Amino acid sequence: MLRQVLLAASRSGGVRRLVETAPYTRNVVRRFVAGESVAGALAVTEQLISDGLLITLDHLGEDTVEASQAETITGRYEELLGRLAQNGSGSRAEVSVKLTALGQLLDDGEKIALENARRVCAAARDANTTVTLDMEDHTTVDSTLRVLRKLREEFPSTGAVIQAYLRRAEEYCAALADEGSRVRLCKGAYSAPESVAFTGRDEIDRSYVRCMKVLMGGRGYPMLATHDPRLIEIGGSLAGLHGREPDSFEYQMLYGIRPNEQRRLARLGAQVRVYVPYGEQWYGYLMRRLAERPANLGFFLRSLATKS
Repeated sequence: MLRQVLLAASRSGGVRRLVETAPYTRNVVRRFVAGESVAGALAVTEQLISDGLLITLDHLGEDTVEASQAETITGRYEELLGRLAQNGSGSRAEVSVKLTALGQLLDDGEKIALENARRVCAAARDANTTVTLDMEDHTTVDSTLRVLRKLREEFPSTGAVIQAYLRRAEEYCAALADEGSRVRLCKGAYSAPESVAFTGRDEIDRSYVRCMKVLMGGRGYPMLATHDPRLIEIGGSLAGLHGREPDSFEYQMLYGIRPNEQRRLARLGAQVRVYVPYGEQWYGYLMRRLAERPANLGFFLRSLATKS
């Protein structure tokens, strides 16, 4: 119930204005969002890299309603990747891209998003790094996978995301577990009808494990996005079962959540990538993070009530 309330809040203009204008909101947001500018994101990136972590950077900008907005966001990704090329961080930092931010929901949006994504992928190639296409609302899944297939014809390292809460997640994983394929497996943070998605925590966890088995047994590069200690342990066991070397898969966690665990796993020799969002449109992202892990809500509310 709490998860559904928070997801509804992510779409509420009134709640958004309340949160954005609360006196200490920005101090709290800094825990989960690496600032609003490229400079802020790169400063966080450098610090995390120095701690032995990998990075994926996401420019927050999902509410794209005009082609000019999609063009602007594409340009910002090109700028970010140009900066990664300049400072030589491409070997440790990639980017995550939401196709809705690149125009996917506009008229003829799939074509617009594909062309903009090609520009981002080309800039990533020049920076010696890669792109992962984020997965969003269940209504965009088929379109996103079509764009992925077309991008991989020219940019075969383009990563995909599969959400374990979707009933077809295992099927999607099986189709993507090919040699060279990069697949991020997450639980899913969007609302979806029961006909499309599992709704119970145990159901979603079981689906996640089934998907891990498919990806770990495949020939691709699994990226296990979870903070759940049980799933991390199962992922490690599956890697051992399939004879995977530490550099043949990675764990992924969100910026600001379980940072000590991120560093602990990295010290043990695991590949650990931190999902680092930045940008002005942080509200929807923040609400989905609170919905994913209700413990974050208590931290957030306490921080709004105090200066600490």
